[in-house]
Amino acid sequence: MTTPLVHEPSALALTVNGDPRSVAAGSSLSDLLASLKLDPRLVVVEHNRTILRDRDAYPSIALADGDVLEIVHFVGGG
Repeated sequence: MTTPLVHEPSALALTVNGDPRSVAAGSSLSDLLASLKLDPRLVVVEHNRTILRDRDAYPSIALADGDVLEIVHFVGGG
C-alpha cells in the first residue's frame, strides 16, 4: 500500500485589509507584519474576525490559506 503524496502549498492566499495578498507557507503573523514594514507595537490586528490583543503571541500565530486580516496602523500627529 502506498501513501499518497500530500502537496504543501508554497504560498498562502490571504486577504489583508480587503486586498488579496500571498505569503510563504509557514509564515507567522510577525512575518507578515515585517513584510509590510509595520511595527507590531503600532498596529491592531483582527485575524479571522478576532481582535488579537497579545502582541507577544504574533510570532506563534501561524497564517493559513484563506485567512482574513484587518490591520489598523496608528499614526501620530499634532
